[in-house]
Amino acid sequence: MNNRKKQLLVSWIGATDLELSAGQLAGPIWATVSAKSFDAVELIYNYPDEVVEPYLAKLSVQLDCVVTAIKADIQSPIDYREIYLATDHFLSQRALPDTELSILLSPGTPAMQVVWVLLGKTRYPCQFYQASREQGVQCVDIPVRLSAQFLPAIAELSPSSLQGLTQDYPAISSAFNDILTRCNDIQQLILKAQILAEQEVPALILGESGTGKELFARAIHHASSRKDQAFVAVNCGAIPPELIDSVLFGHKRGAFTGALADKAGIFEQAHRGTLFLDEFAELDAAAQVRLLRVLNDGTFTRLGDTKEQRSDFRLIVATNKDLMAEVSKGHFRDDLFYRVAIGILRLPPLRERGDDIPYLADALMLQLTEGHPDLTGKNISDSAKKVITRHNWPGNIRELKATLLRAALWATSDTISARDIEQAILPTADLSGSILNRGLSQGFDIQCVLADVERHYILAALSKTNGSKRKASQLLGYNNHQTLSNRMKKLAITSAD
Repeated sequence: MNNRKKQLLVSWIGATDLELSAGQLAGPIWATVSAKSFDAVELIYNYPDEVVEPYLAKLSVQLDCVVTAIKADIQSPIDYREIYLATDHFLSQRALPDTELSILLSPGTPAMQVVWVLLGKTRYPCQFYQASREQGVQCVDIPVRLSAQFLPAIAELSPSSLQGLTQDYPAISSAFNDILTRCNDIQQLILKAQILAEQEVPALILGESGTGKELFARAIHHASSRKDQAFVAVNCGAIPPELIDSVLFGHKRGAFTGALADKAGIFEQAHRGTLFLDEFAELDAAAQVRLLRVLNDGTFTRLGDTKEQRSDFRLIVATNKDLMAEVSKGHFRDDLFYRVAIGILRLPPLRERGDDIPYLADALMLQLTEGHPDLTGKNISDSAKKVITRHNWPGNIRELKATLLRAALWATSDTISARDIEQAILPTADLSGSILNRGLSQGFDIQCVLADVERHYILAALSKTNGSKRKASQLLGYNNHQTLSNRMKKLAITSAD
């Protein structure tokens, strides 16, 4: 199986590219494609078509790969806002999960180069190249840490302010590469997580089940100075109450019935590394007290032992509960909460990630096909992506990945249809997430939501009555079976569904 990603080079067409020397190609683009191998070259330009078309024709003849170009809708080559909008739209159509993106910085105006860097360092992971007569083609590493929060305000920033953003800050660590996103909110969280990784403060990750809390915790660990030490992950909700002390502190042989050998606890195992406590809110009151003491002075004693030990570990905790509400109810100690709630990351549910959802679906499908050779070539249709975007996903990314796997296994063709996705979604999943709890940050079509509810119950009624429309109509409160037939036709439901 060939899992090689498509190698794509993108660039503005610059004045020096269009200057044919004795009828021969020259300029940064030609220098780069001559020195490096790409599967496709896609260009963007703001020159008149009659000037660009002869250049494109000659370039296409000289290269074995596909060459395409689009004209940018900009009035000025130095207008940052226009350039940003045009470039962002251009990249959004090309930065796909199966594509390795490379950006050639050299052609174009300084404003165009700044925008390439802004987008390449915040929204579209890529490799930067530059080309010059003096130094040839070079792969360049731009150590920039940019916050996606600057991008919406680009119209208000002056050219000097924009260039000032490219100061020499540490780049986002590759440890965060597994966090798949094009969403500005998630990019901002990655930036915060990078900052936390460089510090030695406790971190609290909040979010619904399946939003990627452990993924963020592991990325923080691997981006930190402790990356070469242990990452110890423990689900607090899965520890039996009678074993909590043994799990936390460890025990000596004979400390209790069944203690047949010495055993290190999680504090000891995480020494010099990172301890990740998932479902943190599930710790009982007694365990909270004992944990607080270890956090305060770093000391603990194994069960059955008298020797005090010390552990130096970085603590990251996560919960899907509202920890402040648990504190106010008296279910969680406020002193422990304030001890761990230093670096707080709130991960949004999948339903609030808007345009990120189809991108995530494509990226997850690519992962699934790489992990399951029998699924090679499977892809998601546009109609299926619309169903995916409309669904509430109470299980978040975990549920989406499981649904895509089911749909891919059951689909009879390489293209997964809307029907395949609808059949793969667990019938009760949308209800458990509550139809009244949909996020409004990206907006949605309320008619589609109502149609989904009606479709769900029609299918359930037909299943319960073995396909009898008359009986199903009675269960659903329709006047007669003809009303049901009309609704089924409108919702594209067949009897075979």
